[in-house]
Amino acid sequence: MAITLRRDAIKVLMNQIKYYVAGECFQSLGPVLHDTLSYSSNATQYIFDAGQPTAETHPQVVAAGEITPGITEQEFIRRRKKLLELLPEKSLIIMTSAPVKMMTDVVPYPFRQDADYLYFTGCQQPGGIAVLNHEFGLCMFMPDSKPEEEIWTGQVAGTYAALNTFKADQTFSISKVNELLPDMIRKAHTLYHNHSMASSRYVDLPAFKNALNESKVHDLCRYTHEARWIKSQSEINMMRLSAAVTSQALLQTMLVSKAHPHEHILAATMEYECKIRGAQRMAFHPVVGGGANGSVIHYSRNDQQIKEGEMVLMDVGCEIYGYVSDLTRTWPPCGSFSPAQQELYELILETSNECLKLCKPGASLHQIHTHSVQILSKGFKELGILKNTMNLSRSYRNLNPTSIGHYLGMDVHDCSSVSGDRPLQPGVVITIEPGVYIPANSSVPERFRGIGIRIEDEVLITDSGHEVLTASVPKEIKHIQSLLR
Repeated sequence: MAITLRRDAIKVLMNQIKYYVAGECFQSLGPVLHDTLSYSSNATQYIFDAGQPTAETHPQVVAAGEITPGITEQEFIRRRKKLLELLPEKSLIIMTSAPVKMMTDVVPYPFRQDADYLYFTGCQQPGGIAVLNHEFGLCMFMPDSKPEEEIWTGQVAGTYAALNTFKADQTFSISKVNELLPDMIRKAHTLYHNHSMASSRYVDLPAFKNALNESKVHDLCRYTHEARWIKSQSEINMMRLSAAVTSQALLQTMLVSKAHPHEHILAATMEYECKIRGAQRMAFHPVVGGGANGSVIHYSRNDQQIKEGEMVLMDVGCEIYGYVSDLTRTWPPCGSFSPAQQELYELILETSNECLKLCKPGASLHQIHTHSVQILSKGFKELGILKNTMNLSRSYRNLNPTSIGHYLGMDVHDCSSVSGDRPLQPGVVITIEPGVYIPANSSVPERFRGIGIRIEDEVLITDSGHEVLTASVPKEIKHIQSLLR
């Protein structure tokens, strides 16, 4: 809602907001707002900036009732309720925002929020600690406003945003952590936090150290990953959007590849095509491996020209408001596969198609992986690149050391604490990505040396089977050749 304020009253109001935190104190802002309305010809429109898109500042992105694009206030409340239901009574959860990482002493890397913190609070900004339990719900400790920093970095979310944007039940300044959190910790029977995101702001507290010594502290990840594993319909919509943007961008990049067969040009084209379609960032650094570079699974240099007759492997994905995509295609920019390339490619394509048939409720990633190894091992032997040696398993891993896939969601390798033996359920999103990676110095028959191929799709498990979210990007040889010609 837009509020008409006198310019000279805005600073006073924001300073007052900083000190009004939880409960009744916040209600007393009413008179302050009333006193600053109208009565001045020197008036301007002021819309509260929460430091991230909201329905007020970005109505083209965030709808009324949503905290982040596509995800409503009620869904965030349900998420927190579900997490608490997984834990025993008298539990206390501590989650911290991701830290700001620096490229140099004054240049930060682009900030990306920790997936758990974002999933349960909706806050996309650094500097906060969220505490959750059955008694008081969500309490957010928020960073204080620092005008001398905001002139450089812009507005950040504080206690006002915690209550009004993120719908916390209580909120305090981050400076109150040492005063208030110890009592919360002492009252808890069990304490849960993310070991990998632990912050010195609370782990150095004597109360936390005592709880640790009493074996009351446990890792939270197994519970947050459990809560995030099955996607809601709103999340599925965001995953579809992320997959669609990446698919459209990769199609455009494939078209560019014939005229501009350079790894760096294809990487730049992909990022450009994603961002003009609404992506905030790439999900990971694009893999653009031409020729033998395609046999390096996470190749990242992207600095070589792709020679005539070579293939290029592109593993790419984007992120749209917290949800990522992951897609790989391999093709010859010249438009024609050599006989050796075609033999290997058809084997990888067959494996992809056969594994997709297994993607349904009740199957597991490990079962699908085992099936992929059987198909690929048989095919590798028939092509003469896998010999019946004493250590067949090791020889196979030299050609393909990767798993058939992983869970996908807010992180590229999402919900990593959920076992690959877990039967898949509707709403789970996985990747299916068979491949073969043969370096130029391999001992296989010469015609296969220096070839890397991967075909990766995003797959949503549904009640009736599955839906391939990246199906619009061609992978059949005839379709690729038709596109490039």
